[in-house]
Amino acid sequence: MLGLETITTFFAASLLLALAPGPDNLFVLTQSALHGRIPGLLVVCGLCTGLLVHTLAVVCGLAVLFQVSAAAFVALKLLGAGYLIYLAWQAFRAPSARLEFGSLPRQPLGRLYLRGIVMNVTNPKVSIFFLAFLPQFADPGRGPIPPQLVSLGALFILATILVFGLLALLAGTLGAWFSRSQRAQLVLNRIAGTVFIALALRLATTQR
Repeated sequence: MLGLETITTFFAASLLLALAPGPDNLFVLTQSALHGRIPGLLVVCGLCTGLLVHTLAVVCGLAVLFQVSAAAFVALKLLGAGYLIYLAWQAFRAPSARLEFGSLPRQPLGRLYLRGIVMNVTNPKVSIFFLAFLPQFADPGRGPIPPQLVSLGALFILATILVFGLLALLAGTLGAWFSRSQRAQLVLNRIAGTVFIALALRLATTQR
């Protein structure tokens, strides 16, 4: 069982890590600005589901695979980069006629949730980060390690929900304001497409 000091220290560190600029932050911002607050929160839920997958991977030892296997690492990161390029293509091809206020086609909520999962799970750096970060706060003297790792993963997810949820609400409000102008909404889509391409390049060129 985790001690109170460990919980407090780990949660504070997790909040700071969630606040640090990174691919997931930008993904939440762009998706929330494009689709609104509720869809943005669903993307956050998807990202956090991905974090749960990474936590279980660390517990089961699967994360080690991406640390020791160059082929697995490259395959997963290219899959993630390809998905981001697909999202960029969707953003760039959105015609101006569809961007009038209230006329943007609603994305299926399940699809937005899935986007968050795919975005997070296909980033092997997250698995390696969890593999390096979580065990530092586990103490064999306090009992079995796997339950402690699961608890730490849950704390990290809670911190992520708090920070990313706030980002989704703020960006969704900003996106609603932009949607009052057809030209502003068009610019917002172009910005989102550019961000997706930048994230794809960053992921594709990342090293273990």
